[in-house]
Amino acid sequence: MPDARDVSPYDALLLLSFGGPEGPDDVVPFLENVTRGRGIPKERLKEVGQHYFLFGGVSPINDQNRALLDALRKDFADHGLDLPVYWGNRNWAPYLTDTLREIVRDGRRRILVLATSAYASYSGCRQYRENLADALAALEAEGLELPKVDKLRHYFNHPGFLEPMIDGVLRSLAELPEDVRDGAHLAFSTHSIPTAAADTSGPVEEHGDGGAYVKQHLDVAQQIADAVRERTGVDHPWQLVYQSRSGAPHIPWLEPDICDHLDERHAAGVPAVVIAPIGFVSDHMEVLYDLDTEARARSEELGLPMRRSATVGADPRFAAAIRELVTERAAAERGQDVTRCALGALGASHDLCPVGCCPARAPRPAAAGADSTYA
Repeated sequence: MPDARDVSPYDALLLLSFGGPEGPDDVVPFLENVTRGRGIPKERLKEVGQHYFLFGGVSPINDQNRALLDALRKDFADHGLDLPVYWGNRNWAPYLTDTLREIVRDGRRRILVLATSAYASYSGCRQYRENLADALAALEAEGLELPKVDKLRHYFNHPGFLEPMIDGVLRSLAELPEDVRDGAHLAFSTHSIPTAAADTSGPVEEHGDGGAYVKQHLDVAQQIADAVRERTGVDHPWQLVYQSRSGAPHIPWLEPDICDHLDERHAAGVPAVVIAPIGFVSDHMEVLYDLDTEARARSEELGLPMRRSATVGADPRFAAAIRELVTERAAAERGQDVTRCALGALGASHDLCPVGCCPARAPRPAAAGADSTYA
């Protein structure tokens, strides 16, 4: 058996996330970072930023990442893992390039990356790999010695990710009035993406209608629904739905939208709904606005009892799952046999993103994959 405390050859873990504004003055500059290269006027960005201004110009994602960092560091220390954990963002401070520079200057040479996205897609995986390549190119231009960077596999079906979500749905059902509880519909929500991006998500052999992105979400939804039935004795109907659509209206995106779905369920006579945001690691802005604000308002208009279940966040079980993924990958890199923990029908995801996996919209260098620019 591999030593559960041995993380060699790795000497650092990098938490890589999206980032978010931490005050009103940050909102437009943050959105300029997110939309860089698209030529969107500043006035339009101010309109888009109204979601953030409703919450004082602060996205909760950074504080949630700080909580996850604390949970990871505590779990590592409690289990004897000597592995420092760093944090870098795609679109706001602490920026990825700055953090990677810090890691290199601290003498780290073999880095594992944890992205705060559990599923296969361009925006949830490949784009982070492109960001890593951009950061490495910047360090190379500065004459710094480049580390070897690997990315942890997708963890959507790891029990440490699933169990907190199952508990969240059970708590939400228990909060519903008793007379509507057993008839409640489960709406499993995730970020909508263009259908073209969904169809090409995952390895080439999984490309097709919805690709790996839809397939993985359906697998998670089925596992949660099955667990709820086993623990309550009630078989709740469910559907995978989408939220947070953006972009030009003529481009097809995954549907149905959560608010349209609430209309449909209400018209069909459903007595209550539990919305489970399975596509999100934490309660960041898309959850707070699209679900807790817009979807809740729609439910109230319809007179439809609704509860929104919790995301995984910094749950200790999720931190433990990350530790297991780290030691699993480390053992595999050392050439040892490993048992990869995964529930459901799809099995454990790949360690190394293959060529053609979640292809870029336009060819760009990427790190931590079979087509990596940097070995």
